[in-house]
Amino acid sequence: MAIYTKAGDKGTTKVFNKKSQTLVGIHKDSCKIKSIGAIDELNSFLGIVGGLTDIQADLFTINSILAGSNLRFTSARTKKLEKQIDVWEGILPVQTNFIFYGGTLQAALLFYARALCRRAERSLVSFAKKEKVSEAILTYFNRLSDYLFMLARGTNFESKTLEKFWKR
Repeated sequence: MAIYTKAGDKGTTKVFNKKSQTLVGIHKDSCKIKSIGAIDELNSFLGIVGGLTDIQADLFTINSILAGSNLRFTSARTKKLEKQIDVWEGILPVQTNFIFYGGTLQAALLFYARALCRRAERSLVSFAKKEKVSEAILTYFNRLSDYLFMLARGTNFESKTLEKFWKR
């Protein structure tokens, strides 16, 4: 079976419509597809970062839900992120200024993943103005950006790479 279907050649793609229980065509520049694409971009980049397959699985689940599946996403995944954030907050130095994103290559990648996460979140917020998006999903993205930020800081801390502060 070929990977190409040619169905999207005119700028549409298909998602599952729960009401009609069928696949329906929508424009590739719709808020829904933009959100799915932003999440896919984040998920792909996390593959470069490595070691975050649980989060990648969450992102696949969320995209499946946005595309019309009947899967569920609960706040339990957000709670797991929060527990780890709390651990880091107890270990890392208190941040009193903005820090420059960077440090080790791994930390820099994580800071960039955070920026992609925030872009996906903004896209989801726009989409949620048009269609229902679970509060658990919106909260997860807000917390995931915090998680990636703290993971980047923790990565630098563990490697004894000093944070550089922006001072004005």
